[in-house]
Parts: sequence; structure tokens; C-alpha cells
Amino acid sequence: MKRNKSAFLVIFITGLLISSCTVTRVIIYNFAGVTDHRKFPKRDVRSGPEKFVFQPPVNNAPPAGFTFPGTEGTFGQYLEAHKTVAFLIIRNDRIEYEKYFGSYDRESVIPSFSIAKSITSILIGCAIDDGLIGSVNDRVIKYVPELAANGFENVTVEHLLQMTSGIGFNEGYGNPFGDISTFYYGRNLRKAISKLKIVDEVGKKFEYQSGSAQVLGLVLERALKDETISHYLQDKIWVPLGMEFDASWSIDRRRNGLEKTFCCINVRARDLAKIGRLYLGNGDWNGKQIVSKGWVRQSTKVDTTNGSASNYQYQWWLPSSNGDFLAEGILGQLLYVNPSKNLIVVRLGSGDGGVDWKDFVQRLSVIY
Repeated sequence: MKRNKSAFLVIFITGLLISSCTVTRVIIYNFAGVTDHRKFPKRDVRSGPEKFVFQPPVNNAPPAGFTFPGTEGTFGQYLEAHKTVAFLIIRNDRIEYEKYFGSYDRESVIPSFSIAKSITSILIGCAIDDGLIGSVNDRVIKYVPELAANGFENVTVEHLLQMTSGIGFNEGYGNPFGDISTFYYGRNLRKAISKLKIVDEVGKKFEYQSGSAQVLGLVLERALKDETISHYLQDKIWVPLGMEFDASWSIDRRRNGLEKTFCCINVRARDLAKIGRLYLGNGDWNGKQIVSKGWVRQSTKVDTTNGSASNYQYQWWLPSSNGDFLAEGILGQLLYVNPSKNLIVVRLGSGDGGVDWKDFVQRLSVIY
């Protein structure tokens, strides 16, 4: 009897794996990793002929006088011991410190994970500037009318940006049957989005979840009509900012794929820092307004109205009331901007190494 039960269990699990490519990929890959840009189909985001290069460091010395709980050895040794693969400190357009670890260097491609949410937000701002999206008050069903049947009648673009949409979404990364696994490993994001439903009152509470960010991507795709999100990123951001390298954006499938706007822009550390420089300049890049000043300010100000959280606004984290802000992804990926110090910090890793990198970069900013 036990043998029969065991055989049945093997047959059941095997059948489940065969019938569910998503679950199979979750089990094979286990968890998101720093080489995930190699696992998924992608669209290229090309850089242009003009390159912007930050001023080189004078001596590339680590920050003097910096201490952090648990630090031991040198600054670089601490970073490496805690799974950092790239670390950049830029102030007043000069690289103060740049260090790569292991097999990584300045040309290494590294997944940004949820930092892509913040970049998607910039593109929403550009689309509003271009008249492709009316305003943040537009209802989602204006662009994705089929979601009306799922309770989206009163959900606006701003609700998605502020994570107050009320969408039911399981963000648990350890659950192979959860929504985030379907979104990350699945091959039909549009179908997955069509199954999302509103389960909480809209505009009443903040809940960080990738579902809102991906619906935002579908809104953007519909607004762009015949242009892909990746090409729009190339046209509006990558070329104008003089990125040194090409990037890519992971999509769910090769044919007619949709960008994973909740994650998955694959980039070099120096180019990611330029996103921070764009926001340091309130959307202005060397005299050209890339995204409106009003958008940048609205995206990074504390706003607790309509259920919005004090530490999150338009897909950017606000770690304090001092005007600094950051984009953050799993594995400790982080882009930190402190306007009062004219400071940009990029930390990318193969894991977070048990460090609260938000706290780390805030403490680091104090010495500048």
C-alpha cells in the first residue's frame, strides 16, 4: 500500500511539473539570481553615439571615517563579504569610489530587479508629457478595458503608481504557485494580468506588490500602440542620457512578448547611476528636459493622502523626510539619490548579504 501511495505521488508530481512550465522553472531556478538576465528572452535597449561619462575618481579611495554596525576590515572587504558585485559613489558628477568584486567589472550586465519599477515610473511621466497618457487620474480601464470585469472600474494610473490599487496579489517569492512566480517565470503576462482582481477598497491603503507595477506596464504598452516599451526606454532615456552601454529588458516570451515592468531591466552600474543624475537635475539632462520637473517632484515627495504611504511615492522609496529617495530591488540592488548632497550611490549584488542597504547608504551619505 505504501509503495502504491509513493508511486501515485511520483506520478502526480511528475504530471504537475509537466503541466506547469512555470512551476518547473521555479523548481529548476529555485530563486531569483544575479545571472537571471541570461534565463529569459529580452529586448535590446541600444545606446546612442554620444556617451556621457562621469569624471574619473581622483584616487578611488573608500569613504574615510565611515562606520556601520558589524563592519570589519576595510570598506571594500566589507562590501565583498556581503555579496556586493558593484558599488559606486558619485558626487558632483565625479566618481568618488568605484569597485567591482569577483568576476564583475564595469562592463558586467547585472539585473536591476525592482529598480525597474522606478524606471517604468519615469516612462509613465514621459508618456504623460508626450500626451500618450492623459494624466495620473486616468482610469486603468481607459487603456485596458477588459479589466472592468475584474473590479478595476475605479482604479487609476496613480493608484498603480502609489501601490494603493487594492489588487489581490501574492508577493511571496518562496511560493511556486504564487502570483509573483507566475509573473516572473511565466510566459504569458497578459493572461496573468487578466486574472487579477480587486479585493480591497481602492485608494485606501498601501500594499507593495508587483501586480500593480505590471498592470502599469500594460497600460503603458497600450498607450504606446505600435512601439514597444523597450524602444520607448531607448528613445526617451537611453539615447538622450548618453548611456555608455546597451541594456536589455526581459520579456515573458519571444514572440509578441511583454516587458516585465515590475522588474528585469538588465544594466551596467554606471548607466544606472545616470538615472539618479537625471532625477538630481529634476528631469533636466544638460539643458534638455527629459521628463517634466513636476513629475520628478511629485514622484519623490512625501504624500500620505488617499491611502498613500509616507515612505513610497510613484514607485520610488522615500527613506527619510530629508528629500532623499531610492529605487530598490531584491538581492540588495539599490540606486540612492540625495539631492542635498548632490550624491548618487549604486549598490548591486548577488544577494543582500544580510545588510540593510537602505540604512547603509543613508549612514554613508552623512559623511559627505
